[in-house]
Amino acid sequence: MPAYRFSVLGATLAALGFVAPHLSLAEVMLASPFTDHAVLQRDIPVPIWGRGAAGEKITARFRDQTAETTTDAQGRWSVRLKPMPADSKGADLFISGQNSITLHDIVVGEVWLASGQSNMEWPLTLAKDAKAEIASAALPLVRHLKIEHVPSDTPVDSVKTSGWQVASPETAGVFSAVGYFFARELSAKLNVPVGIIHSSWGGTPIESWLDERILKTTKAWPRFEKKWEEALKVFPQKKAEYAALDRAWQKANEESRTTGKPNPLPWPHPPVGPGTAYAPGGLFNGMIVPLIPYALRGALWYQGESNVGRPAEYAELFPAMIQDWRKSWGQNDFSFLFVQLPNYADHNPTGRSWAELRDAQNAALKLRGVGEAITIDVGEAENLHPTNKKPVGERLALVAESEVYKIAGVEGIGPLFASAQREGSAMRVKFTHAKGLVAVVQANSPTGFEIAAADKVFHAANAVVENETVAVSSPEVKEPVAVRYAFTNNPPVSLYSAAGLPAAPFRTDDW
Repeated sequence: MPAYRFSVLGATLAALGFVAPHLSLAEVMLASPFTDHAVLQRDIPVPIWGRGAAGEKITARFRDQTAETTTDAQGRWSVRLKPMPADSKGADLFISGQNSITLHDIVVGEVWLASGQSNMEWPLTLAKDAKAEIASAALPLVRHLKIEHVPSDTPVDSVKTSGWQVASPETAGVFSAVGYFFARELSAKLNVPVGIIHSSWGGTPIESWLDERILKTTKAWPRFEKKWEEALKVFPQKKAEYAALDRAWQKANEESRTTGKPNPLPWPHPPVGPGTAYAPGGLFNGMIVPLIPYALRGALWYQGESNVGRPAEYAELFPAMIQDWRKSWGQNDFSFLFVQLPNYADHNPTGRSWAELRDAQNAALKLRGVGEAITIDVGEAENLHPTNKKPVGERLALVAESEVYKIAGVEGIGPLFASAQREGSAMRVKFTHAKGLVAVVQANSPTGFEIAAADKVFHAANAVVENETVAVSSPEVKEPVAVRYAFTNNPPVSLYSAAGLPAAPFRTDDW
């Protein structure tokens, strides 16, 4: 793995997050992601790494495999286990050097990294039907590793974690709800263990999750650099003021819950500066680097809310982040699945800022092995954190089942725009993944389609499904040149496939 991924250890040993936190640095330690109940990725080589004394001989044993190495001058060591088939029967992982470590109940299956901001972080205990979902969460094949919030201005090689937890009514409430529903669906379909490494932080922009070295090569960097320099000037003052503002907001928020009246105070944004979650690359350094090169099948991503209003930047940064994560892991193009942002009014339901960010997310689809789950019909107009996380996780799982695991008979993708051609005063729209295409529209309700002539003025349109295509027209537009579907913040949604999956929002123009 790249040498820069191993930085000098921090001054506080408690921040290391290693399995044996009370040992001296001369003794063998495992890296943060390795704890009891861990899931190892099947069918590919599995790196295992950690630290010890310089020049120390290290032996790793798991099932019928033994791997040996010697630590380098900085005490770093790494071995690789040969590819293994899935196995839900737990076994011990032994690591020995001057001392020995034994991890229990290690299984082999599918491992996915789940990252992003608050809607990925949203715990099962706050999701819709949480009580019933948690009560039924006795699922030994579903496991979850929570990475603690640790920003860093430089790359670090370890981080605090919750330790791997087996899904049960006692543990599942703190799992990422999206990650849990994804793993539950996937494990049931594949009948193998599924592990979620959950590393997310609410309210964070994509630039926090992107290596600063890569960020500096983008067209967006000059703006970020200027913004960062301005933030540094006021950071000491903002940092000093924040604690009191946050306390006042928390108090007002509790009162609003009691009285039912809106919180009169604006949410105080945490200060932006060194060592915070908003520093360029700060979460990549602190919460992604320590996980490299843990063997994965792929990554799940639910983020973008904090970048609404900056679609052009996102269209550049999102693919750049995916490519850099893949390069850092050294696993070729591992699968990367993301959630297209759901419907949300954002105080302006017919506005287009959220539609434009959704459109920018699609820039990543040009990369091989990237897929998206469409959630345009399961958001909440007035809630930035929709609680119905089950369809989000399950739709991600469907994409994985159809596109990654190639399970026969599984349709994981809803109708996708393919082409549009003018037919008289109408536009004929064709789709892929449109088997059983149907328009679910009530009388006199908008269809979600809009159409425009060369004047670039869009009008609400009628839509008629014909042989898995849609004829779109409006009496206001005699010579149409462009068509859009579900291209507002909180659009009406009408188009579905026979599999019950919504059509993806689209536009044919670049206006």
